[in-house]
Amino acid sequence: MAETLTLAKAVNSGLRRSLEGDPKVLLMGEDIGRLGGVFRVTDGLQKDFGEDRVIDTPLAESSIVGAAIGMAMRGYRPVVEIQFDGFVYVAFDQIVSQLAKMHARSSGRVKVPVTVRIPYGGGIGAVEHHSESPEAYFAHTAGLRVVTPSNPVDAFHLVQQAIACDDPVVFLEPKRRYWDKAEVDETAAPPLPMGSARVVRSGHDLTLVAYGPMVRTCLEAAAAAESDGTSIEVVDLRSLSPLDLDTVAQSVRRTGRCVVTHEASVFLGMAAEVAAAVAQECFYELQSPVLRVGGFHTPYPPSRLEEHYLPDLDRVLDTVDRALAY
Repeated sequence: MAETLTLAKAVNSGLRRSLEGDPKVLLMGEDIGRLGGVFRVTDGLQKDFGEDRVIDTPLAESSIVGAAIGMAMRGYRPVVEIQFDGFVYVAFDQIVSQLAKMHARSSGRVKVPVTVRIPYGGGIGAVEHHSESPEAYFAHTAGLRVVTPSNPVDAFHLVQQAIACDDPVVFLEPKRRYWDKAEVDETAAPPLPMGSARVVRSGHDLTLVAYGPMVRTCLEAAAAAESDGTSIEVVDLRSLSPLDLDTVAQSVRRTGRCVVTHEASVFLGMAAEVAAAVAQECFYELQSPVLRVGGFHTPYPPSRLEEHYLPDLDRVLDTVDRALAY
């Protein structure tokens, strides 16, 4: 039976399902136990599964990830929470130099099934270091899988798929979407494999590619454009590494135009890789250049300026208009 869940509650339910299904799954992080995490994503899990499986750690991200790597090498499936995106850089060496490389370094003999949960992105009026978009760093790192849900249904299934995966997974949770709600059938099978993109709205004039927090914005832009007679297809990438470029290319071949969006800076962001791949694969079908819309190439601003920094419906529609004008 379907139940209305927020994205945060859907992650909680997915974690609960993984904890119930495998005694080797455990959670680690700052204030995730008794407090339930700063966003209450792990609320109630320590009470139900105990302090040995839902572990409150010191405020030391490098130690959290380092301990998780050791535990994974001993047969556990640790899920670590980085409290805010801007705190992950303290653990960057462990993630990039150790976690991502251990399987290849051991010629495949050692598996490190660690899931690193990171609330990311802006839009909540937070202070400095609490509104980063670090996804391109991790997607660029060979040996890591990087996924991000945009809605509660994907959040519920993707977190379980990430934990069950034998590869290390960076699981990015769009914090300004934590309170978005949807019907989630917890008895249903996952709608898609972990590495697949999905067309979330069909259209024929232009393909709008997004992931995580920008999917809802793009759906709102597509609905607004429809009133002007423009039909926009919206593709939710869901996975940033690997990238399901086949789904994107199939869409662009139908529409002939493509705009790629994300909150992070446009410069060397995920959209650059998608745009290059689309230009390479769909060159003869494209009727206009692939355009990008995202954050500015500046440090994330104070909260009073973040509405100007973050790409919104108007900036997305302006870029769509530019693509259609060719």
